[in-house]
Amino acid sequence: MIIGAHMVVYSKDADADRAFFRDVLGLRSVDAGHGWLIFALPPSEAALHPSDENGVHELYLMCDDLKAEMASLAKKHVECTEIQEARWGSIVKIRLPGGGDIGLYQPKHPTALGLK
Repeated sequence: MIIGAHMVVYSKDADADRAFFRDVLGLRSVDAGHGWLIFALPPSEAALHPSDENGVHELYLMCDDLKAEMASLAKKHVECTEIQEARWGSIVKIRLPGGGDIGLYQPKHPTALGLK
């Protein structure tokens, strides 16, 4: 039986990105050994999109009020891109200290978050 999902975000500076997830996003974690933090995430869902190549993955964190979340992040000196409106949600990108990006969005679509 599947009991959860484990996501991997690759980074050129994993230590800095771990600190960002811990200190800025406030995600709780366990130390798997030698400072290797594994973060608890809020309820999640997965979507499968068509692509011309395999192995391309993205991480989007979801919120129920994008502008309020952006204001909260700005107080922690986190810059977000301009809000982009898509059919499925209002989206911004956040630059991680390691140089990668993650998405943050307020969904306009029904979510699977409450399903068991």
